[in-house]
Amino acid sequence: MSKPASPTTDHALQLREEFRHHLETFYAQLKLAPPYESVEKAIRSLTTSIHSLSPLERARLATDTTARWQHFRQAFESSGLSKKHRGIIAGLARNRSSLNLPVEYDQFLNLYL
Repeated sequence: MSKPASPTTDHALQLREEFRHHLETFYAQLKLAPPYESVEKAIRSLTTSIHSLSPLERARLATDTTARWQHFRQAFESSGLSKKHRGIIAGLARNRSSLNLPVEYDQFLNLYL
């Protein structure tokens, strides 16, 4: 019989999947192929970051969108994703109004400016 997943594991899995979705959306809207190795590195970085938090801090991430996006941005940057497609994305980011991305994605775009 398998052991039920802990709330920490469930929450980490939820955040990983949300982050993966945001990365897929980001690259799809920019019409770029995601650098898959760096995407996986970013997801591992996020997972490590989440596991290092206290249970109270992890619970806060579930309700605090700003804190969640700060973790997403940190993982995006530390994985090297902000160095991939740098010239192309910097050009697109300078003309932000032409991008069909929600404002939250500025957390990623601002790394290119």
